Amino acid sequence: MVKCGNNIYIFELLIRNQPFNVIDFDSQYDCKADAKGRVMLPVALKNKLLPVLKDGFVIKRAINGACLELWPMAEWKVEMTKIKELNRFVKKNNDFIRIFLSGVKEIEIDSTGRLLIPRNLVAVAGIKKEITLSPAINIMEIWAKERYEEAVSMPDDEFEALAEDVMGDIGKDAPDVS
Repeated sequence: MVKCGNNIYIFELLIRNQPFNVIDFDSQYDCKADAKGRVMLPVALKNKLLPVLKDGFVIKRAINGACLELWPMAEWKVEMTKIKELNRFVKKNNDFIRIFLSGVKEIEIDSTGRLLIPRNLVAVAGIKKEITLSPAINIMEIWAKERYEEAVSMPDDEFEALAEDVMGDIGKDAPDVS
């Protein structure tokens, strides 16, 4: 990996001839989970996942605990490269690693396009039947539909202020090309 500050650049994988597939998740999907935690993925999402299906996925609880995260294996390996750099002799690093990796499970999507969410993670996310698959750039978040709707409900003026706070400085230092 090529490292610059805290950024690791994926092009190093190309130099080492390591195969990888990167997917940008950009659509939200509403689905249903059955009593065993199986979710039939929508056709559009299955088609988007085709390049990475054979590599498998990692599913884990999100840092905030309100939902789950579905990581394509290539993305997970990049994340684990960063985690492996943490000094395990530092207590807070060890605590973070333990909690970050608790409940992690490698999974596959079966031949019918179903994703099986492990029972312990179904409980963590409060999934009953209706779920929302929400894009989070390079991973998908898996939410109980009610929790998702609560998480994204925000008055317009508050979201406008949040957007300005988070995104307002992007491009500020870019050269003026006019």
